[in-house]
Amino acid sequence: MREAYPDLVIELALSNRVENLLNREADIAVRMVRPEQASLIARRIGEVTLGVHAHRAYLERRGSPETLPDLAGHTLIGFDQATEFTRSLQPQFGGFDPAKFALRSDNDLAQLAAIRAGYGIGVCQVGLAKRDPNLIRLMASLFAVKLGMWIVMHEDLKTTTRCRVVFDALVEGLARYVANDKAAAEASCKA
Repeated sequence: MREAYPDLVIELALSNRVENLLNREADIAVRMVRPEQASLIARRIGEVTLGVHAHRAYLERRGSPETLPDLAGHTLIGFDQATEFTRSLQPQFGGFDPAKFALRSDNDLAQLAAIRAGYGIGVCQVGLAKRDPNLIRLMASLFAVKLGMWIVMHEDLKTTTRCRVVFDALVEGLARYVANDKAAAEASCKA
């Protein structure tokens, strides 16, 4: 995309916050929640799977939990501020009690970095974890959360070349990622 459009400038804001596209807080957003605002163009990409992961070195030191209650004896990595999504998971996955998190961050990349560093056990996208052979998925049959993904922009921007090019590139690239994530999730459930 950069080679085809060398004058294109991209400002990347990494956040779990749902930016208000109607107020032009962003031109394009990748959302893990269904967009509900009017005047938005949204393209559903598919679903990614979240799984429980730990670094091989952590598991060698501390052992592998086999059930969600077993997590109580481990160092857990999780979110700081509860969201509607995280609250919805609590009844089903009570082993991830926020009060028990040894490291809290609302930044998914920080959580992934902590998992990769062997700090403890946390939740991340199965497709991302699969890229690192030292990350081991735990309890795949007990914890597999599907998370929808949409690319969204304000309808007024659909004819703006720079926005349309980025929107289309995100749709194409993330569709490939979702397909790979699905294959990784299915493979780790069978393992």
